[in-house]
Amino acid sequence: MGHDSTAAPETAARKLSGRRRKEIVAVLLFSGGPIFESSIPLSVFGIDRQDAGVPRYRLLVCAGEEGPLRTTGGLELTAPQGLEAISRAGTVVVPAWRSITSPPPEDALDALRRAHEEGARIVGLCTGAFVLAAAGLLDGRPATTHWMYAPTLAKRYPSVHVDPRELFVDDGDVLTSAGTAAGIDLCLHIVRTDHGNEAAGALARRLVVPPRRSGGQERYLDRSLPEEIGADPLAEVVAWALEHLHEQFDVETLAARAYMSRRTFDRRFRSLTGSAPLQWLITQRVLQAQRLLETSDYSVDEVAGRCGFRSPVALRGHFRRQLGSSPAAYRAAYRARRPQGERPAAPEAGTEGTPRVPVPPEAALAPESAVPYQTRRSVPPMPTAASLPGQRSAP
Repeated sequence: MGHDSTAAPETAARKLSGRRRKEIVAVLLFSGGPIFESSIPLSVFGIDRQDAGVPRYRLLVCAGEEGPLRTTGGLELTAPQGLEAISRAGTVVVPAWRSITSPPPEDALDALRRAHEEGARIVGLCTGAFVLAAAGLLDGRPATTHWMYAPTLAKRYPSVHVDPRELFVDDGDVLTSAGTAAGIDLCLHIVRTDHGNEAAGALARRLVVPPRRSGGQERYLDRSLPEEIGADPLAEVVAWALEHLHEQFDVETLAARAYMSRRTFDRRFRSLTGSAPLQWLITQRVLQAQRLLETSDYSVDEVAGRCGFRSPVALRGHFRRQLGSSPAAYRAAYRARRPQGERPAAPEAGTEGTPRVPVPPEAALAPESAVPYQTRRSVPPMPTAASLPGQRSAP
């Protein structure tokens, strides 16, 4: 699901200045960027599909630094344009950045700032959001990126309002998207904004993708922690929460374990993970429920108890809000997709937990630069009344 911001209408209404033209799209490429993400705007905006009812854009492929540009698999690319060509574009797309830990070239950042000042629409796909943030174009704005990199973006650029749940965010003249497939979603959204639903639908049919995808990134989230969390004092609290999701505890419990006030804990947690602690905790419980529904024959009531929800009703409500489906419908759809004979078996008597979960089909949507999917942890045993550490009901 995408987010269209209405918080800055005056920025969205700015007019292009100078030689810039609305139909010209510049794609800014860097060495080390994944080729899949880089190819998305080239395919959407660079191919003439007027015969299918898709209005034509003029594409400028620009090198953001000295070439040749090396990409996935050791391929070398030579961009036909340099940074100077951006001065003609009404839309500038940064499809990916090679490293979330290294700064982009200052010349490229200057070109993006100048383009924005002159009314161009600036777009960051996946890790391209880091380039926009480095240029200061996301300060005070809502933005998203791949869920795996959202905590790092939030921590490195605290003035950016990072929302890891969205597939893309449209804030008028600055737009960002999540991972690979979400880049297609955002490009289709741009076509829809410029030329209407029919044009976007015609393009989607050509690309053999849905015109609009429902839901957000929650269904793809992994439990692995941000790489930078290890040195932070909150790391132990976060790790404890992940190991005790079967228990009913609340954010006050976590704040107490961190020896912080609730307000201080909320602020520190958000800066570390890019999410409010209550939303993070609910998301982790829903993810745990997903795994149990996929890998066990526990009833929905039992799944709710093993994921720390106070009742099956609470599980159903949060599950539907995050995944757009009831737990029972999710399990049925998941099993219908599985090959015959792979139905999960119930745990043996006297054993706790569930088998490790295989990599789901959705993991293929992660960007090619992503780390391997993490092995998931076993589900802890059902809690006893004496083991509940919290004073309040869990979310």
